[in-house]
Amino acid sequence: MIEYVVDAHGCDSHKLRDAETLRQLADRIVRELDLRVVGESWHQFPEPGGVTFLYLLRESHLAAHTYPETGLLTLNLFCCRPRPAWPWAERLREALGAREVKVREVTRG
Repeated sequence: MIEYVVDAHGCDSHKLRDAETLRQLADRIVRELDLRVVGESWHQFPEPGGVTFLYLLRESHLAAHTYPETGLLTLNLFCCRPRPAWPWAERLREALGAREVKVREVTRG
């Protein structure tokens, strides 16, 4: 079991408010890591707020919160089965313009 704890700093504040941009990112993570969504929930906060989402996965969960006022995305992916390495920094730069990405991998169990 592995958990990824990801902080992306210096993101484009407009993209952090755009649920469609974030949905495309979440769907890409799910697709490229061969995950299976069994439920989801999205919440758009009033201006100048961000977006919170949760994908309930057969493997566990993918959740994120955005903070446009500080340019921060926090993301958590927990998987109950091993996953291949995923290029977090590259993908978050592409999708959100992140300048710095910190990824912590936590082995669980």
